[in-house]
Amino acid sequence: MKIAQSPLFCLTEARLILMIICDEPNLSAVLHQHGRRGPACKGECSMKLSFTKMQGCANDYIYLDCRASGVPADIAALAQRLSARHFSVGADGIICICAPVTPGADGRMRIFNADGSEAQMCGNGVRCFAKYLVDRELADVASGSLVADTLAGPRPIAFSVDAEGKMTEATVNMGAPILDPVLVPVDAAPDSRATDGAPYVGHLRLDSPWGTFEFVCVSMGNPHAVCLVDDWAALPDELFPAGAEKSLSTLRIDLPGPFFETHPVFPEKTNVEFASVTDEGIAMRVWERGCGETLACGTGACATNTAACLTGRAGRENDLLLSGGLLHICWNEDGTISMTGPATESFSGTIVLP
Repeated sequence: MKIAQSPLFCLTEARLILMIICDEPNLSAVLHQHGRRGPACKGECSMKLSFTKMQGCANDYIYLDCRASGVPADIAALAQRLSARHFSVGADGIICICAPVTPGADGRMRIFNADGSEAQMCGNGVRCFAKYLVDRELADVASGSLVADTLAGPRPIAFSVDAEGKMTEATVNMGAPILDPVLVPVDAAPDSRATDGAPYVGHLRLDSPWGTFEFVCVSMGNPHAVCLVDDWAALPDELFPAGAEKSLSTLRIDLPGPFFETHPVFPEKTNVEFASVTDEGIAMRVWERGCGETLACGTGACATNTAACLTGRAGRENDLLLSGGLLHICWNEDGTISMTGPATESFSGTIVLP
């Protein structure tokens, strides 16, 4: 397949070729390890960077195979540039597929948000990471399981495949939720205890321009502040479009989301979830740290399930209803949380950068 020599978009053999003209002077050297010079290189040369776009419940990332070359030195700038929707590939961030560092792991996942910051874990991203390895036979497909190395620790994953050997669904052992406020982290004293006696912050009341909100603080390897709303009508009119019925779907999450994400009580910032328990499951929306609102968040679903269980609003096993799809979450008796959901490869392509 030939690469076009002009900044145009074309679709050839179901592969999207994105020609992006970048103005960052040091990006070419950074990307040299991931590409090669074009045949018509004269003077200023372009570099080609291959990528795969994948999504889990519409939580979408750009995947780079960095097993041999390593993560680009200027990955933060690259994540910001390529994640920009409407102007570039568009995504919630970049996930780098790296060689494992933990014995027994099949690969290592590093996550860079759309703002360039690095995240410890991504539940939807790790399922797509597993699909990348399985579909390319980079893991033992016959075993039906693999281990993903993450900054939050190793994550065992069981998966199912279709008749062609492509992964369709995965169940990730997300580990045990972290409730200790020092480890979440949140600068607040414990005010509640779980059934096993573990102290946690379950009634963190924070003032805002829209009144006081109460949060349950949980970490799934990354911090979460979960606001469980029992009465949407009690929230101020300013948080909803004029004339709209007050509900989770109409909440202007772009107002309280960034306010609480950057609240000083959270020393590493936080992901912010707004949720309600319904007859169908737990409905939630999320404002992700470093990304803004996303259509799904796997760790957020696990944290929300934990918060609903801790506060007596739900049992240990629930369907989490997100804007981008459904995740099945179970807080197992051994203390770990299992997350089951889909993973989809959207397309692959080559980005040409100077």
